[in-house]
Amino acid sequence: MTVADGDSPNPAEGAPVPRVLFDTATPTALGPASTGAVWRLAEPARQLDANIVRIPPDQRVEPHVEPDLDVLLLVVAGDGALITSDGPCSLTEGSLTWLPHGSTRGLVAGERGMSYLTVHRRRPGMRIQPAGRGRDQGSSS
Repeated sequence: MTVADGDSPNPAEGAPVPRVLFDTATPTALGPASTGAVWRLAEPARQLDANIVRIPPDQRVEPHVEPDLDVLLLVVAGDGALITSDGPCSLTEGSLTWLPHGSTRGLVAGERGMSYLTVHRRRPGMRIQPAGRGRDQGSSS
């Protein structure tokens, strides 16, 4: 089935519709004062989380370990370096990087700063539990 054939899917009533969410060229026009997450995926009922993050020139995200999530990182503007346990790895506009869960990773922006897209599985929301039922207290089954 293709649009060229005149066919189109028949979506269910109320089904989500694909749409453009953000222009990745925008971070380059934000200027040096823009820092951190400049865009977040906030669609309801999504299965993914995504952010556009901007690091100003010569600033960094300190090395850390993400124990639970694999992350894809795509540099959309600027350049810098990915800091890993094996040493630094150069990142330029267009670099697509896989950050496996459990790995150490940090980022250092270059002279022009760096803006990047991250995509990962959505973290479950916080759940309120009855008192006495913390993480370290499993069920008796």
